[in-house]
Amino acid sequence: MRSILLAIMAGLIVVGAVVATRTSLSRVATAPAASNAPDVAVPADLGKSIRAYLMANPEVLVEAMQELERKQDSQRDAVAAKAIGQNEAELFRDADSPMGGNPAGDVTIVEFNDYQCPYCKRAHQAVKSVTGADGKVKIIYKDLPILGEPSRIAALAALASMKQGKHQALHNALMEFNGKLDREKILQTAISVGIDVAQLEKDMENPKLKQIIDRNMALAAALGVRGTPAFVIGKQFVPGAVDADSLKALIADARRN
Repeated sequence: MRSILLAIMAGLIVVGAVVATRTSLSRVATAPAASNAPDVAVPADLGKSIRAYLMANPEVLVEAMQELERKQDSQRDAVAAKAIGQNEAELFRDADSPMGGNPAGDVTIVEFNDYQCPYCKRAHQAVKSVTGADGKVKIIYKDLPILGEPSRIAALAALASMKQGKHQALHNALMEFNGKLDREKILQTAISVGIDVAQLEKDMENPKLKQIIDRNMALAAALGVRGTPAFVIGKQFVPGAVDADSLKALIADARRN
């Protein structure tokens, strides 16, 4: 979908360039000419000539898409960097957000996730293996249930599990669950990691948990998060799933900075 959108936008850029070229040439052709300036003729088949050129050189469109994507990424990163600076307390010091890894770690990863998101599940494996081997990384979890009612129920269960000291266990189990989630499967998963489900269901009704999720949504919007997963690693915004090697590099970069 993203590639199609970029192709359409790149096409619009080309169309805009064609219109601008035609306008410029028309102005040159109709403006009063200096006495020593030669007449400028506007080719009648300009549009056909541009089309023929693009058909013969399609890499121009690829370059346009790449440049468009580069500019969009640069703008996104600038917005995110500003938002990170403005929301440091909510990102890194919110006592209501579950934590994992090493609480005294020298690098902090803030992770926005949805328990039904397949990309989150893929990234989870990288986060789990890399931070487990590193031992000096703190993880802050921000539930962002954007994929429907089961996502919301799973987020509430994960947040409620903090009262029983079982958040990390339930988080891992839900991320590693294969299949479609519903309330029954979420509660069965909770039982499998030793959670008192009767107490969990009672705690899930606490209105404070909805407020936490609402704050996460607002924070994600401020950062420009467009989907899950998304990360803040150190002070860098990282949208989308990351593999183990990329995550190691991002953590190393955060330590240098």
